[in-house]
Amino acid sequence: MAGLGAIARKIFGSANDRKVKQLRATVAQINALEAELQGLSDEALKARTDIFRKEIADGKRLEDLLVPAFATVREAARRVLGQRHYDVQLIGGMVLNNGEISEMRTGEGKTLVATAPVYLNALTGKGVHVVTVNDYLASRDAEWMGRVYRFLGLSVGVIVHGLSDDQRRAAYAADVTYGTNNEFGFDYLRDNMKYDRASMVQRGHNFAIVDEVDSILVDEARTPLIISGPLEDRSEFYNTVDAFIPHVTEEDFELDEKQRSATFTEAGNEKLEQLLKANNLLKGDSLYDVENVAVVHHLQQALKAHKLFQRDRDYIVRNGEVVIIDEFTGRMMPGRRYSEGLHQALEAKEKVAIQPENQTLASITFQNYFRLYDKLAGMTGTAATEAEEFLDIYGLEVVEIPTNLPVKRIDDDDEVYRTVEEKYKAIVALVDDCRERGQPILVGTTSIEKSELLAAYLKKEGYSQVDVTDPNAFARLYDAEKAGNEKLFAVLNARYHEQEAAIIAEAGLPGAVTIATNMAGRGTDIQLGGNPEMRFAKELGDMPEGEERKAREAAIRAEIEALKQKAIAAGGLYVIGTERHESRRIDNQLRGRSGRQGDPGHSKFFLSLQDDLMRIFGSDRLDGMLQKLGLKEGEAIIHPWINKALAKAQQKVEARNFDIRKNLLKFDDVMNDQRKVVFDQRIELMQGEAIADTVADMRHDVIEDLVARHIPEKAYPEQWDTQGLAEEVRNILALDLPVVDWAKEEGIADEEVKERLRKAADAVMERKASEYGPEIMGQVEKAVLLQTLDHLWREHLANLDHLRSVIGFRGYAQRDPLQEYKTESFTLFEAMLANLRQATTAQLMRLELVREPAPAMPTEADLPAMEAMHANPSTGENEFTQPQFLAEAVGAGERDPERPETWGKVGRNETCPCGSGKKFKHCHGALV
Repeated sequence: MAGLGAIARKIFGSANDRKVKQLRATVAQINALEAELQGLSDEALKARTDIFRKEIADGKRLEDLLVPAFATVREAARRVLGQRHYDVQLIGGMVLNNGEISEMRTGEGKTLVATAPVYLNALTGKGVHVVTVNDYLASRDAEWMGRVYRFLGLSVGVIVHGLSDDQRRAAYAADVTYGTNNEFGFDYLRDNMKYDRASMVQRGHNFAIVDEVDSILVDEARTPLIISGPLEDRSEFYNTVDAFIPHVTEEDFELDEKQRSATFTEAGNEKLEQLLKANNLLKGDSLYDVENVAVVHHLQQALKAHKLFQRDRDYIVRNGEVVIIDEFTGRMMPGRRYSEGLHQALEAKEKVAIQPENQTLASITFQNYFRLYDKLAGMTGTAATEAEEFLDIYGLEVVEIPTNLPVKRIDDDDEVYRTVEEKYKAIVALVDDCRERGQPILVGTTSIEKSELLAAYLKKEGYSQVDVTDPNAFARLYDAEKAGNEKLFAVLNARYHEQEAAIIAEAGLPGAVTIATNMAGRGTDIQLGGNPEMRFAKELGDMPEGEERKAREAAIRAEIEALKQKAIAAGGLYVIGTERHESRRIDNQLRGRSGRQGDPGHSKFFLSLQDDLMRIFGSDRLDGMLQKLGLKEGEAIIHPWINKALAKAQQKVEARNFDIRKNLLKFDDVMNDQRKVVFDQRIELMQGEAIADTVADMRHDVIEDLVARHIPEKAYPEQWDTQGLAEEVRNILALDLPVVDWAKEEGIADEEVKERLRKAADAVMERKASEYGPEIMGQVEKAVLLQTLDHLWREHLANLDHLRSVIGFRGYAQRDPLQEYKTESFTLFEAMLANLRQATTAQLMRLELVREPAPAMPTEADLPAMEAMHANPSTGENEFTQPQFLAEAVGAGERDPERPETWGKVGRNETCPCGSGKKFKHCHGALV
């Protein structure tokens, strides 16, 4: 069968060949427009953008505009950059526009390829994201290719580290936005932590082209993006709060050991208010003012720590740490911590070091982030080996684009040595040989450590290392080549992106020696003889346009051409691999640095039986066999069979890594479904003008749940738990209703109870809405709901993390861990939503907004002469413009109980001037 397949491919071509052939027909149509567009003025060429936009607005599809749009971009690039898209680059652009991966060899100009599909898709006005692997490439490409887009009337933005929200919002609002995968992902997460739609920076996920797609969607896909917030170190605060608890007596709190809860009584609250005031920890007059929510929370936790949690039962203190004891097994759980400040409360109680909490605020994997886009495409030099993964996970097909000129690079069989020492000696010998002949050399290593090891070997042989951070590094390399008297080499290891780009661009100089980790300098083309653009930037700087600059540019180009011919005569760039990577894709990426655009080139990998990959796949046996066969020190085995065996070993490792990523994704997909629900809900809430209906539905659901818990279906009233229901109605709805008496009424049913509770709760909320006004109440409801949702979502993320860490053990019970995880995470999610309804309802039912009365502004005549002229020296403003400075103390004897206007400023804990005998905050001050 395999033989028949090979015959069919020879006759009809592969599926890839057929696809490329179809696209060539479209290229012919684009080429047919070239002469016409060359005859247009710059203004007429630019005007085509507005024509295309109008056609799209009138209902024309993007596919109908592909030919004229691609032809327009090609002509604009020719005029602005002096670069004309090759036919194969147009084919690559069409593949990207189709939402597929364009595999193009290194040096085929992928950066330029992207301009055509980016321009076409940006015409819709929905934005196009171009994703790169580092900030340097994002900035470089946005500036370089941005010249084409701006010429055609499109706006360009770039997202790099360190921008403000306003700068990011402006960049995302542009037609084309360049940025790194990390920045796009983190902006998405940060947006979903905002409390206002206008403060979000991204505007949607329309179309993304991912450069170096294999690096971003495969290599980096294993690690999720996580925003975690260290809950600030507040050790002193916890200790201060802890010091209040010994003052609390039995009548100051209520304990429910069954429900594991402890709450302060009214007497306890008043005592704490006085203590907090004395320590300047109370904002305003009341413990339950909105500003004091955090203080109240930590007081509750401190009360729990002292009155509910017992040392050596619930926890132990070991080596100065509070360690939780599992209530079911009685075993210690080191590393686990109570959340919500409870663990800190226990640490304060036990007088040990208080550790600040770390909390996952939001997380997402790159796999799930990039699947948010309506259309996704990618480009790289090496994707074919991971084609199955791209199709399976992202639905992206890989299309191999033929090179513009035939590849002349010679790929030698691997050389295998017995020891690392012998291998490095052979590499140094080859480097010496190439350098003497004037052949540029790029040595690829698998890690920074290996780069430094090889550098040490070269130094022993009289080579000197150039510091890549030195701005004159290029000049030294170049002058050394010219003089030929200094043996220099540069080491790149993906730490200094901008300097690396400058050095890697010159790795094609005759005799240049560059050591790089396999990924270092990726995205920058190695041109034989040097890179003219880099030379212009370095040597001509800001020299203005004119005859002098043109002459200097021509001289540099002539010099580069002479150096290029010298490098070509020596055999082109020689790529040396110091060992095989566990992925064939990385090896192919390294090889592909040589032989660009029809240039000659050479590549060879040097291996030893002590390399990681060889060691894993049984080199011990091979070592013994080679010794028996009489392999001498310094000799190597070279045979195509070894290459095939290594390729199979790499395939096995790739398959295993793919399975790991796929399995991780299955688990993350469960969380992702929930994340989408929560994030979509947040945006709806932020966009909603008033959410009274949503809050009312939540309140009614809470009442349904309360009644269902205490009144079993079809039960007689005497079987009802009316005491429990009345207690929960007090705790959650803050209503003191005669629920116990209702059960004694004849013919009463659970529906009647629900209805009465609904009416009572709705009446309270209606009173608040009319009192504060629907607009203010809507803002308060929105704020409470969003903050509660965020708080519970973070807790839920922590719970899912804990569940993930233990779910694998279910496999021992012959149960599928993934299925178990799905079931339990869904249960946790439903519980989170129930908690959301209950917590939001409880907060809103208790919430009272405090409005401080603003007394009439005093006239100048009312003020002492000196104070009338008193201005703040820093602002020049009259200090008496702030209401808090205006309240005058009114003596108790001057207050008329019948006339509140005579009361002046009344303290919230004072007796109400109306004569009721209640505190002001519980009487006339309750609703102001």
